[in-house]
Amino acid sequence: MIRKIRKFLTGKEGATAIEYGLIAALVSVAGIAALGAMGDSLESMFNTVSNELNNAVSP
Repeated sequence: MIRKIRKFLTGKEGATAIEYGLIAALVSVAGIAALGAMGDSLESMFNTVSNELNNAVSP
């Protein structure tokens, strides 16, 4: 069992998987930060669109 763990840790496949995982985590954090920073403006935009649509269908 210890040999398998050592092989996994020294193998290139394990390192590549970890690198891809770290890249995916960084992209996710950047996306969350960007959406958080734009949260108020997005809410305002969707409220404006919603109000305009409601006014368009109201007689």
